[in-house]
Formats: sequence, structure tokens, C-alpha cells
Amino acid sequence: MGQWYQFLIDWLTQHPQWLGLILLVAACVECLAVVGLLVPGTVLLFTLAMLAGSGVLGLGETLLLGFIGGLTGDLLSYALGRRYHQNIRSLRGLRNHPEWLARAEAYVNRYGVASLLVGRFIGPLRPMLPMTAGMLDMPFGRFLLVSLVAAAGWAMAYLLPGWTTGAAVRLPLPDGFWGEAAIVLVALLGIIGLIVHGSLRQLRWVTPLATGLCLTLLIGLFLGWPYLIEFDEGLLAVIQQERSLPFDRLMVIITRVGDFNTQLWAGVLLSLLLLLLRQWKAALFAILTLLGTALANGALKALFARSRPDVLLEPLSSFSFPSGHSSAAFAFFLTLGVLAGREQPPRMRLTWLLLACLPATAIALSRVYLGVHWPSDVLAGAMLAASACAASLTLVQWRTPMPVLPARVWWLVLPASLGLLGAFTVWALPGAMGLYRYQP
Repeated sequence: MGQWYQFLIDWLTQHPQWLGLILLVAACVECLAVVGLLVPGTVLLFTLAMLAGSGVLGLGETLLLGFIGGLTGDLLSYALGRRYHQNIRSLRGLRNHPEWLARAEAYVNRYGVASLLVGRFIGPLRPMLPMTAGMLDMPFGRFLLVSLVAAAGWAMAYLLPGWTTGAAVRLPLPDGFWGEAAIVLVALLGIIGLIVHGSLRQLRWVTPLATGLCLTLLIGLFLGWPYLIEFDEGLLAVIQQERSLPFDRLMVIITRVGDFNTQLWAGVLLSLLLLLLRQWKAALFAILTLLGTALANGALKALFARSRPDVLLEPLSSFSFPSGHSSAAFAFFLTLGVLAGREQPPRMRLTWLLLACLPATAIALSRVYLGVHWPSDVLAGAMLAASACAASLTLVQWRTPMPVLPARVWWLVLPASLGLLGAFTVWALPGAMGLYRYQP
């Protein structure tokens, strides 16, 4: 890998005009059946995104190219499966490694269309699932709808970290930025790593551990946010460099989904439906998580009374730390992610949580992009919600595990909750467009 990888990076450094095409092809290959298992796409995509963030491509262009490339790989793999059906087992590559296809086939048979959404973030399964869906004659319309959502989330998860790193290296940032950013990043990755390790080893105390770790980082942010000025101002500057009218509109839509009142009503609906359907433990878990996060967020905002960034023409009057949008979004989507992962293998539970974090992360980032929160605000909001979620799960499962929700419950709860979020967003969108006007 080393020689051709270094050659490609050196060549792109000298010929940056080809970066967009190479990024598109790399994203396609990473999601292409069989080939995606043989190419180290994760490392390559991070490096390409970092080169893009160094000034070659904007954030919107980078994410769009990754999305199109990933979706193209999905469609080609699906077409391959529909073309050959069961005869695909005799193709070169699969003939010598039947376990690749067997694993993906068992996954699709077990989880159906949801396998395309969740399996997108499981490396060995990602390139094989679309081909398997085609081989098993999954309806194309259903496949396309799920792949659009999965490709969008995948592009954000795989390309955003690299692009942000490249942009941060390019811009003249405050002297203390990298030291403060390293402290925050190491703390966050350490917490995630310990939780993942404990979950994969199926340790019984992993949920209380997650509570303690998230609370520790939250307390660290409470004590340390006055000393993270360079980190906050530097990262805010990186993101503000990408502001444009089309991107503004998209971010306003995303931020409206995470509006505190919108999330409140969606949480109330979710809790009521679970109570009406007699899912007592699930309802108690949702109520404790959502209500606990909301009450704690309001109390902490009043306690710290932090001012917002001076970016909007008419700055918001409420306090900034921690972010209400971030805490409410992470609380709501983490609740759904935990409920979806009941009685599933550890890897699947973690993947559901990752999938749940993607829309919440998009909402949190939209707050920084729109200039109404500092990065430490949204990180504190995420940690507050994660602490409440893990603590609630620990209490609810103190004696017996929380049972899995039946499929009929999901068919009612999920469309109703997401539909309410969408309806509130569309209804309040015109006013939001005028609210988030920024200084030129």
C-alpha cells in the first residue's frame, strides 16, 4: 500500500485539479462490491478529504462528491446482484471467499432493508450488502430510498473529520488552538474507545461506565470552557469560512429539526406512544432521558450564563452553554438508537448508536455553522445528553434488561416521531430563514 499511496498523494499535491475526480472514484470504489474489501478506503478517504480541506475543495463540494461516489458504488453493486442473481457465487473472487457473501446474505435476511442503513458503517459488510440486496431481488425503489439516506450519513461520517483537519491546518489559527484541540480530541476518543471496548467484550458494567465517562468529560467542559477560547474561536473560524447562501439554507433546515420546542413535542409524542402501547420500560427510559436532559440543560444555561458568538445581525438573547439544540437532538436520537439495539449483538448495538448520532451531530454542527454556539457548547450538550441516556438506561435495567420493541411498535413510533419533526420544521422554516442572517 505504501508506495502507490504515497505516489498518489504526492501527485495530487502537484495536480490538485484532479482531486475532485479522485475523491469521487475513491468513494465509489470503497462502496463497490468485492473491490471495497480489498482497498484501504477509510485511510484514503480521510487523506483525500484533508487535501480537499486544505483549500482545494469546499466542504459542500467534498461531501457532495463523497455522497455521489458512495451512491454510485451502491447502484453498481445492486445492478451486479440483479444481473447475476445466485450465479454471482461463481464469480472470481467470491468463488474463493464464499464467506464474504454468506455473511452479507445472512445479515440481509435477518434485518431486511434496515441492513443497508446500519451495515453501511460496518466495514466488511458495506460493499457486499447492496449486491446481496440485488441478488435477493429487493425492490429497487426501497433500495434507492434507503441508500440515499445511508450514503448521506456515510459521507458526513467519513469525510467531515478529514476536511476539518485540512481546513484547520490551512487557516491562521490562534497559537493555543492545536494544544486545546488535542486535549478535547484525546478525551473524546478515549471515552468512545473505552465504551466500544467494553461493549464488544459484553461487560455488564459498560452502561454505568459510559455514564461516568460522559459525566467526567461534561464536568471537564464545565470547568474548562473559559480556557478553551483558542479552540472555540479557531474551530468557529474554520467553519465560518465555508458560509454561502445555498449552504445557509440547508443548515437552517437542519437546525430547525433540532429546535428545542420541536424536539420537546417529538419527545412527548414518543413517550405517549410508548405508554399507550404498554412498553413500560421503554417509556420510562425515554421519559427519564428526555426530561432529565431538558431540565439539566435549562439549569446549566442559567448557571453559566455564557454569551453567544457575535456573528448574527441580531444575536439570540438566550445563553449559550450548553447548547439546547445539541442536547435535545442527542437525547432524542440516542433514545431511538438504544431502543433499536435491544437484544442485538454488540457490534449491531454500537452501529445503531453511531447511526443515531449522525443526525444529532449534523444538528450540533449547524449551530456552530450558523454562528449561534461555540464548539464547546455543542460538545457539552452532546455529553449532557449521553450522560442522561446512559444513566437512565442503567436505572431502567437495574434488575432486568429492557426488552426489544416489537416491529408493530416501530412502525407506529418511528414514522409518527419523525413526521412530527418534519412538520414542525416546515412550519417554522420561513421565520428561521430571517432569524439566522449573519454579518457580511
